Amino acid sequence: MASYRSSKGPGPNQRQLRVGELIRRTLSDVLSRGDVHDPDLNRISITVGEVRVSNDLKVATAYVLPLGGLHADEALAALRRNKGELRHLVSRDLTLKFSPELRFVLDETFDRLDDTRRMFADERVQRDIRKVEDDTENGANGDDADLD
Repeated sequence: MASYRSSKGPGPNQRQLRVGELIRRTLSDVLSRGDVHDPDLNRISITVGEVRVSNDLKVATAYVLPLGGLHADEALAALRRNKGELRHLVSRDLTLKFSPELRFVLDETFDRLDDTRRMFADERVQRDIRKVEDDTENGANGDDADLD
């Protein structure tokens, strides 16, 4: 998997972010227009949530999810099967020295959001949140020890 780490510190640099966003928009456009010559891929509406680019800009990992999350494995297989054509179509709009290799991964962001919502809806978590809010309103600083 492509890393966002660089020698300048954690996280992606500005160029990686710009190139990743450009690839994301271009890939989304290519998929929505149905430019790929694969009827299996063209019949699936695919969302490209994010594209992360390696430090050397040679590998781009696209986080994708079919509309509604249905047939995710089928969509991923179709994208991987057509990655060469997708790379060519995307590279036409890029002004990079190299056309990055495209890799496709299922975007699990929505699943994590659902899990987080379920966690916050849990009765025990709600009780803990209320306790923290009550302690904050009453001026408690979270220390259990008395400082007489």
